[in-house]
Amino acid sequence: MSQSFDIAVIGATGTVGETLVQLLEERDFPLANLHLLASVESAGQSLPFKGKNLRVRALDAFDFSTVRLAFFAAGEQISRSYADKVRAAGCSLIDLSGGLPAEQALRVVPEANGEALQTLVAPYQLACPSPSVAALACVLAPLRGLLQMQRISLTACLSVSSQGREGVSELARQTAELLNARPLEPQFFDRQIAFNLFPQVGAADDAGHGLHERRIVEELKQVLGQPDLTVSATCMLVPVFFGDSLSVSVQNRAQIDLAAITAALEGAAGIELVGQGDYPTVTADAVGQDEVYVGRLRCGLDDPREVILSIASDNVRKGAALNAVQIAELLIKHYL
Repeated sequence: MSQSFDIAVIGATGTVGETLVQLLEERDFPLANLHLLASVESAGQSLPFKGKNLRVRALDAFDFSTVRLAFFAAGEQISRSYADKVRAAGCSLIDLSGGLPAEQALRVVPEANGEALQTLVAPYQLACPSPSVAALACVLAPLRGLLQMQRISLTACLSVSSQGREGVSELARQTAELLNARPLEPQFFDRQIAFNLFPQVGAADDAGHGLHERRIVEELKQVLGQPDLTVSATCMLVPVFFGDSLSVSVQNRAQIDLAAITAALEGAAGIELVGQGDYPTVTADAVGQDEVYVGRLRCGLDDPREVILSIASDNVRKGAALNAVQIAELLIKHYL
């Protein structure tokens, strides 16, 4: 990484955008110039970076031909509106919104399918999958030599930060109202989320599935390179500010070798395996960390071909921002 790059971060004032900027500094990303971009309403703010305060500028006036790479963390509509313009300018793009279709922007988790970049040509249009898929793919990638996966079932307990800064503010406000015996007035959510949980995240389609659930199913198959894999996903919104928890069941073709799986996870980079008798949680373990925490590793009670595990991961830092920065590091090391 001896060469330096001019890059842009779109949505720099959002929760994920701010974390992206922090990680670029922490990981000593080879930057020449960093351009922070956001909506007209957010332009004029500043963010700290390497001892300086960088001013945020308006996105609509930016010339993408002046940068080699752009991170888009500003919402689905922004990514869709600017993707063609970015490509025409010869700039590569990493989308964190999920707004670009898979045929336009390959979903990448470097630990699981980083080699897929070899089949593409510049300028690259790539995407981070949902944080749940990023965390699960990191755990399943080192197990692919041990498992012949037939079916994956997961329940994803998503923190309110999955809904953006507004979700975090709403949980804080509702919690304060209830603890101070004031009348609860839901605003961002349509009902009480404090001390409650929602068995559905967002609107459901005619078949009863939410958009996030469909994303998990489709993206996990793509990232693992197993289009015929059967995946079942249920998403729940829980009153936690940051960090997602997953309960995962993997149905294998043959009997599970739990000792081999344990050894593989213990030796995998980016994985922290919590030993028997303990379990990982987002607040005590995962929040603010780059690792994915795994625990409660066990075989099924009725089926020795089933392995069950729990995952805790920081959805904003690891699942979104760090995954995007790792994609960028892979790009500049081998392809840009």
